[in-house]
Amino acid sequence: MYPDSMPAGTNPPPAPEHLSSAAFAKLGLPFSEMVRLGDTLYLSGQMGTLPGTLTLAPGGIRAEAEQALRNIESALAAQGCTLDQVVKCTVMLADMGDWPAFNEIYTRFFLPPYPARSAFGANGLALGGRLEIEAIASAPRPTTT
Repeated sequence: MYPDSMPAGTNPPPAPEHLSSAAFAKLGLPFSEMVRLGDTLYLSGQMGTLPGTLTLAPGGIRAEAEQALRNIESALAAQGCTLDQVVKCTVMLADMGDWPAFNEIYTRFFLPPYPARSAFGANGLALGGRLEIEAIASAPRPTTT
């Protein structure tokens, strides 16, 4: 719907803000680290890469899961948010047999009540990674006075 065709007194929908840290932008990837739309942050899938690199954390599923969750935590912190504001995670695992090991790490980062979550097996994740995690967070903007 275009602003000209909106009923009188109706505000136009918020414009999306494409957000990337300087370290992420330097990687030259063809997507934003996250997008803010109103009071919601949509984070691109995070892999277990070491900060500012395309190098996976060594040590397999546990190390990659921990690093991916730290990457999410860091991206949220840059927007003044915490993991407590995550409302939904989508988890892609190269091997669904890694599910118990992933959950062991996941429950160190998220406490009850947990965010909503979906998971599926994925063949051929980028960089040969064992997992990728997307997150959506409620991120109300601070009110200014």
